[in-house]
Amino acid sequence: MTPLLTINLLRVLFVTFCAAIGTNISSALVGNSGPGLVFGIVFGLVVVLIDRLLKGVSLRLFSSATFGLLLGLIFANLLMASDVLRYQSEAMQWAAHLIVYALFGYLGMMLAIRSSRDEFSLIIPYVRFAREMTQHEPLVVDTNVIIDGRIADLCGTGFLSRSLIVPRFILDELQLLADSHDPTKRERGRRGLEILNQLQRSREIEVTVHESTGEDADLGTDTRLVGIAKVLKARLLTNDHALSQVARLQRVAVLNLADLARALRPTVVAGDEIDLHLIKEGREPHQAVGYLADGTMIVVNHARAHVGKTRTVVVASALQTAAGRLIFAELKNGAAQASASRESV
Repeated sequence: MTPLLTINLLRVLFVTFCAAIGTNISSALVGNSGPGLVFGIVFGLVVVLIDRLLKGVSLRLFSSATFGLLLGLIFANLLMASDVLRYQSEAMQWAAHLIVYALFGYLGMMLAIRSSRDEFSLIIPYVRFAREMTQHEPLVVDTNVIIDGRIADLCGTGFLSRSLIVPRFILDELQLLADSHDPTKRERGRRGLEILNQLQRSREIEVTVHESTGEDADLGTDTRLVGIAKVLKARLLTNDHALSQVARLQRVAVLNLADLARALRPTVVAGDEIDLHLIKEGREPHQAVGYLADGTMIVVNHARAHVGKTRTVVVASALQTAAGRLIFAELKNGAAQASASRESV
């Protein structure tokens, strides 16, 4: 039985229970079960409607609101216990009590909901939340970052959280890709499933499959990922630039592997010496081409005779293009190496 079917079944049973209770109460009080049946059904449907409206509210948010409500009512009680209204009429005192309790209760809930867990330590000194101290903040992963494969190595190094959340619809998407008739898609899907199996076998990484209720099945994958990250108070791990932008607009913390790769790309400036393996000839007759570990292309002048060999080159300049960086370099002691190469020939 799917989670959505279970939830709907519980809702139907709850409405039925409310109708039965209303029928019994109405029969006992007025001898007619009709009004009680109608009232019970309406009451049950109202509760179910409230439940649907609160589907994005987490237990953490509810507990924060309850704590804030309690503090607000305590402050309101202290204020009203001062007998500032003792000379007022009973009606005025009743109205003032109602307004003060409602006001402080509402403000307490709103302030608690908007406060972070660290701010609660100002109210309750020496108290820290065990989950924040003992666990890593979880990461919700998308399909692309699983297929990418680098996530396993990153989590193993400890730079990323070792608690990963894989939504059920992401797992279904990988399965769909693995069963595709397109060889490319099939290979990507199988690679993603292999990476997940590797992560699950790891003792250092905790992988949790999040069972979605299915109520948001008509929404896009990106929207559902952002929604789950918001509900679980987790960060989103992806290498999709568009998804990163959407998540940040909705105030969801995002870790983009593409941004991380760019940040870790080694900085090469004019005058740096690099041991470079020259792979192929360049566009000009005298040029040779090699690549850095991150894929950056280096064009070496007067080095065509050294193709297939590793040479020390000196960076001359760098050019930023739409496809990435393009670096120009010269052979270190180019004349000597060139002459030595000609003599060996």
